[in-house]
Amino acid sequence: MSYSWPILSTVTFLPVLGALLIGLLRSDDESAARNARWIALWTTLITFAISLLIWRDFDPTTADFQFVEHREWIGPINFHMGVDGISMLFIILTTFLMPLCILASWLSVKTRVKEYMIAFLVLETLMIGVFGALDLVLFYVSSKAA
Repeated sequence: MSYSWPILSTVTFLPVLGALLIGLLRSDDESAARNARWIALWTTLITFAISLLIWRDFDPTTADFQFVEHREWIGPINFHMGVDGISMLFIILTTFLMPLCILASWLSVKTRVKEYMIAFLVLETLMIGVFGALDLVLFYVSSKAA
């Protein structure tokens, strides 16, 4: 199935949007830490829910890449993402584990909660970027930053 919106880019970059929202929290008190936790949890849950659409609509009868997105990026470098059977499973696994990791650190992380949650969400984006990259430069940038 083909979507009219870039579902793979949405799953990839939604965690960065959550990280930016957490970055906009201005105080470092307990309420900011609580808000950062909730923003991170909801961001990862929504990302997981959207990734389930990829799993649902994935066609296992073809060996072609699916949900392919191809755009000009920087000169000869292209933004090229897609999933095959293995990378789709890794993306689902990543988006499934992230809310569990956020919940597991809910009470144990007491200092610099905002920074921790931002780092976790950026890590999720980079991991999904690695699994969905079809361009060598995009893969390299995602893998070296992670």
